[in-house]
Amino acid sequence: MNIKGERPVEKNPLHLPVLLNEVIQYLAPRPNQNFIDATVGGGGHAERILELTAPQGILLGFDLDPQALVIAEQRLEKFKERVKLFQANFTEIKEIIYGKSEIHKFNGFLLDLGISSYQLGSESRGFSFQTAGLLDMRFGPTVNNLTAAVILNEWPEGKIKKIFQDFGEERYSQEIAKEITTARKKEKFHNTKQLVEIIESVYQNKPKPHKIHPATKIFQALRIAVNGELDNLRKVLPQALELLQPKGRLAAISFHSLEDRIVKQFFQREAKDCLCPPEFPVCRCGHQKQLRILTKKVIKPSREEIKQNYRARSAKLRAAEKLSN
Repeated sequence: MNIKGERPVEKNPLHLPVLLNEVIQYLAPRPNQNFIDATVGGGGHAERILELTAPQGILLGFDLDPQALVIAEQRLEKFKERVKLFQANFTEIKEIIYGKSEIHKFNGFLLDLGISSYQLGSESRGFSFQTAGLLDMRFGPTVNNLTAAVILNEWPEGKIKKIFQDFGEERYSQEIAKEITTARKKEKFHNTKQLVEIIESVYQNKPKPHKIHPATKIFQALRIAVNGELDNLRKVLPQALELLQPKGRLAAISFHSLEDRIVKQFFQREAKDCLCPPEFPVCRCGHQKQLRILTKKVIKPSREEIKQNYRARSAKLRAAEKLSN
């Protein structure tokens, strides 16, 4: 389970898995069942799942971030051969499982779409607007060549505006994009501080967002664009459904409305039989429902959890069970 090319790091005592009790409630892991953690991160959810699936349950964990896998490896080392970790985009899960795993059907599938505290704290990654970090924002530093710096320094104004508008739902997308393309003529963007200064200048005489820094949505939009997060989520959900055994369960934790909407719509679609327009007198699509939605309303963190882990405040959990037909 060694992650090659990465130096050992200390276990992260601050890693708190979000909505842990609720995830376990809906996934309902039992002895000897097999699970996929598609975004294993620091291994917090995986650790509890492995405890409950002893003595022979297997967990496959995936993450793009090699440093996350080092942390997860250390946290999960006590489970030895019961856990296997892969550095990969979760859109490749089906291909990897059919090619490298003897197990092809699973009892549970978890997606935690959040960003970890150590990722936010890494200046070399540039996920946070609170430090003067590099404008990278890739989850997997060697996966692709697109970085936040490339977008800010090379993309046309209209395209920058669109990602701020579509992925960040930023009300001043046009003005911020214009200021960026004007500023880069004098000096290229190298660090997050430069970007924050542009955003704050646009917001100087405007109403500030409620409870969040004005840069929050812009940083979110850039991260989504760099990593193709929404497209990847759309690709992995059908794979999760295919890999689940009948009565297997899928749980997804999202952290902004765009992700949650994709998960919600996928669950709703797969919980229906016919998907034809209502004006069709006879079904032509032949679609058969494959899911039973377990969370009629989205599950959010308790006040107690938010007090312990403030970053959990925007988390939303949805879960569904695969039908046996």
